[in-house]
Amino acid sequence: MGKKELALLSEIESLERLLYRLPDNHSSREFIQVEIFKAVAGKRGEERLFRKMIEFEIEEQYRFLKNICLSRGQWKVQMDGLLLTERGAIVIESKNISGQLYFDDDTGEFSRTNTECVKTIMEDPTIQLNKHIRFLTLFFKQQNIDLPISGIVVFTSKQCEFLAKPKKHHICKTYQLVDYLFDILQEFPLKSKPQDLSEIQKLLEQSRTPYKRKPLCQLYSIEETELFTGILCTSCKSLNMMRKHKKGWLCADCQAVDLLAFQHTVQEYFSLINTQLSNRQLRKFCKLESPYVTSRLLKAYDLETAGALRNRTYFLKKND
Repeated sequence: MGKKELALLSEIESLERLLYRLPDNHSSREFIQVEIFKAVAGKRGEERLFRKMIEFEIEEQYRFLKNICLSRGQWKVQMDGLLLTERGAIVIESKNISGQLYFDDDTGEFSRTNTECVKTIMEDPTIQLNKHIRFLTLFFKQQNIDLPISGIVVFTSKQCEFLAKPKKHHICKTYQLVDYLFDILQEFPLKSKPQDLSEIQKLLEQSRTPYKRKPLCQLYSIEETELFTGILCTSCKSLNMMRKHKKGWLCADCQAVDLLAFQHTVQEYFSLINTQLSNRQLRKFCKLESPYVTSRLLKAYDLETAGALRNRTYFLKKND
């Protein structure tokens, strides 16, 4: 039987598991709770945007690509969506920001006023859109792709209201997206010889750069020693899972059985603590005693290794 491939936990699951391991009085708990709320809302907004794209259809060939990660040297970009058509390409940026939104064309500032009437100056999302358009323009030029590029920022929150929109950029809500895309397409010049979108899509797929996530404890400056250790029970959220022969992992508190408890904890270590681990570090994190049992358990996974058995270090395999 082949070894199991492992990857990082999702951003939301990583944040949730970090919260379960923080003491109730930890100074970062409230911040992590807000990060979870934002991540969940952002994911929900992206899903609404992707569902709306089902309604987009034109007679000419087109491609809609999600989460495009590209790089030119140290310059890396991550585009939420990219629509390729015979006329041109449209970069789609998704923003889940609620409240009253105001774009000031005179000052170039963007602000949000929430339901408590608190005004916050925020980064203008059109700046990020411009960066992505510039990047894609250089990328297309390097690859001899003759395709004009435009872009749009889509605000996916249902609780947002535009008080003022910028004159030089396309800004809309999710339900308006398809109509705006058709308007942008009309701005592109007609081409006598359309580009082969299949080749462009293939090139973009081959040029994808894997998105590198920093372990959350490093990102938020939380020491590993500040976390509770043990294997998480997903049923009762305690950290008292114990290994039982043939039954998998059994929770000492609620008696729930989870065959994947150890696997998820290994993924959790990579997601929260470090990009590499040792037998000793994992035993401490899981509260396991035997180095031999831990080594045998790790052999089930398709991990990169370095060093001799006694001092072996494990890494997640890189996705090319």
